[in-house]
Amino acid sequence: MSQDNEQSVRVDLAAALRIAARLGMHEAVANHFSAAISEDGTRFLINPKWRHFSRIRARDLIVVDARQPGDADSRDLDPTAWAIHGQLHRINPRARVAMHLHPVHATAIATLQDPVIPPIDQNTARYFRRIAIDRHYGGMADSAAEGARLAALMGDRTRLMMGNHGVMVVARTVGEAFDDMYTLERACQILVTAYSTGRPLSVLADDVAEKTAGDWERITDFSIRHFEEMKLILDREEPDYKD
Repeated sequence: MSQDNEQSVRVDLAAALRIAARLGMHEAVANHFSAAISEDGTRFLINPKWRHFSRIRARDLIVVDARQPGDADSRDLDPTAWAIHGQLHRINPRARVAMHLHPVHATAIATLQDPVIPPIDQNTARYFRRIAIDRHYGGMADSAAEGARLAALMGDRTRLMMGNHGVMVVARTVGEAFDDMYTLERACQILVTAYSTGRPLSVLADDVAEKTAGDWERITDFSIRHFEEMKLILDREEPDYKD
């Protein structure tokens, strides 16, 4: 990847972190976003240890090599970031961008005995039969073995509902990953609100849900435009994210 392209990825990743903070999707100084900068995905950018999302600038992102475990020890990197993102990028080079969060509504769904998102509207239908589910939370994900387990569990899916933990999404670009994370949290917010009424859900028929999910997959330009519009807000109000 050229220096210009790497800088572009840096700017986008910093923007995504800032926007996540604006939307209240972050958790204190935890959670991580990463983006591959090598063809095989093993060299990637990631936010440094215990830095609030709202303060991240493009130059703050660190470069880590998944083939070099010593990088995690010598760099300002949280062990859980290395365990999850390092293994994911090493095992799945198609996962160019990875975002791991504990947003309130998605995490609430992750705590249910059945964390499947039923298709009850256009947002929830986006995830019809398209989310891998981990039902074996075993504490902090701070080992390479745990990271590899999560990466294997995700397989060829692009979303992972991490039971009793949070969520992970991967995508080709930062914009697509951001929009997916945004819509996943919105879908779970709708679902939690619907569950809270105590009344039966009106679940879409399988064929309608599948068509809706397929329609979402054909409008990646919508996802990218959503992200670009959010960046324009940052350009006006927090331009230092590009520094």
